[in-house]
Amino acid sequence: MARPHAVVVPHPSSGNINPALQLAKLLHQHGVYITFVNTEHNHRVMETTEGATAVRGHEGFRFEAIPDGLVEADRDRDGVDYDLRLSAATSQRCAEPLKELLLRLNGTAGVPPVTCVLPTALMSFALDVARELGVPSMVLWCCSAASLMTEMRLRELKERGYVPLKDESCLTNGYLSRTLIDWIPGMPPIRLGDMSSFVRTTDPDDFGLRFSMAEANGCTKAGVLILNTFDDLEAEVLAALRAEYPRMYTVGPLGPLLNNHLRDDGASGTASGLSLWKQDNECLAWLDTQKPGSVVYANFGSLTVLSTDQLAEFAWGLAASGHPFIWSIRDNLVPGAGAGLSSLPAEFVAATAGRCCLTTWCPQDQVLGHPSVGCFLSHNGWNSTCEGVAAGVPMVCWPGFADQYTNCKYACEVWGVGLRLDEEVGREQVASHVRHAMKAAEMRESAAGWKAKAEEAVAPGGVSWENLRSMVRELGPVNIVEA
Repeated sequence: MARPHAVVVPHPSSGNINPALQLAKLLHQHGVYITFVNTEHNHRVMETTEGATAVRGHEGFRFEAIPDGLVEADRDRDGVDYDLRLSAATSQRCAEPLKELLLRLNGTAGVPPVTCVLPTALMSFALDVARELGVPSMVLWCCSAASLMTEMRLRELKERGYVPLKDESCLTNGYLSRTLIDWIPGMPPIRLGDMSSFVRTTDPDDFGLRFSMAEANGCTKAGVLILNTFDDLEAEVLAALRAEYPRMYTVGPLGPLLNNHLRDDGASGTASGLSLWKQDNECLAWLDTQKPGSVVYANFGSLTVLSTDQLAEFAWGLAASGHPFIWSIRDNLVPGAGAGLSSLPAEFVAATAGRCCLTTWCPQDQVLGHPSVGCFLSHNGWNSTCEGVAAGVPMVCWPGFADQYTNCKYACEVWGVGLRLDEEVGREQVASHVRHAMKAAEMRESAAGWKAKAEEAVAPGGVSWENLRSMVRELGPVNIVEA
């Protein structure tokens, strides 16, 4: 019988590419033939940031590319608007190129026939293509189970009149924080403002709101739903989701699960993914010189944008915390200001010399796992939140886009590992929250407890480990990695 062949199609944003690649590597470890589909633009970028070998496959693991549908005039990568432009383009223009690729793969000598199309959520057009070609499908939801549940209820929020907002005053008059939604299955009462950022609109035809509604519910088109989370972390909401998705597998945290499989199999490589920015590994050597648990790590992810004033408030807050820190500042973190690091106040750089490490991008999983790191100042994207939980590192949270508000609520109010900053960031609060997170015994105990549960889930015989094995069996006859 032919070897199973999964075509993995991630949304072309870092938050989707990396977990999709980790899952693809796990499937490959189990004997599944993989075709990993980048966009042509990202493929070119990755060849310059990671070296050409990063986007060349090994036996049974190939990389392909399709257009992303963006015209060059819309290619500016500053901020969240780029992500929305990209989502509009892929959803409207990528189905035909993907269909042509699948047909070409099925006619390529030495390549087994495609037996599964596996997109990430936000790429549900790929599920339509799979159905048209009669190919089974699975979908990877790259965010939390709680965020999936809330986004599946956006349509009902609209029907009940919560969104769109009545007028602009609802953004500032406390409406978002005082309006409680207490009818979502498996979830504690949640403030409207802690749901998807796309509720923050007065436009009934807002693209972000419409797209989130469609894509969250579009997961039902797939035969199998895969989640990068683990059962203990989101037990109640996962139980509620299973009532709607009986064929659902939790296989997270994907990074530690992949590292365990690589170790178990004696294979080379790491769980680190493909980067759209050139990574600085020298920061790890700097961390080696610091005391255990003494360093604050700050990174606002791949999409967050700051004004020069916000950058200055974070900078002086970190300086005033009294702790050494490592801060990853992308070149486009401050739009229009040129290289991100040059946007920092000159006097700040002088004042913190010797106790800070500034970098444009870094291997985050390795930084968070370093024994010197004691606190994570984060935007609460799901990959970052999940990696922070897996590393047992308390967080200071400043959400701003999509599911980040939901992740922040859970980190701070459910898991007990986070402190939330005000939306209007101030240096005094940054400093005090960082100092508290670095020394609060209760937060550190909670973080250590979740780290232990994550390790248990991804260890041989753990729930995530076994769920992966069950999922692989659905793909066909392969060599299951034994515990």
